[in-house]
Amino acid sequence: MFYVYFLRNDVSKETYIGFTSNIKQRLIRHNEGGKKFTTRKEGTWRLIYAEIYKSEDDARARERKLKNHGSGKHELIKRLKHTLLDT
Repeated sequence: MFYVYFLRNDVSKETYIGFTSNIKQRLIRHNEGGKKFTTRKEGTWRLIYAEIYKSEDDARARERKLKNHGSGKHELIKRLKHTLLDT
């Protein structure tokens, strides 16, 4: 299984969309620190939303669409409005 996921930092309120085959391990890695975009000294990255795919190609295509097309990400954020306000 492959996952496209949407994270939000509980302090900075930044969001991140990614792709993985192991969502639990990936979330741990986002919160461990380091030099990647999603590492922050403050706050914790929280999983807000995930989609599951059997096909890696389908998951990668969806991730690209959400990252590269503002309208896809914008629509997802609109759908998750109340979830984002609660975190």
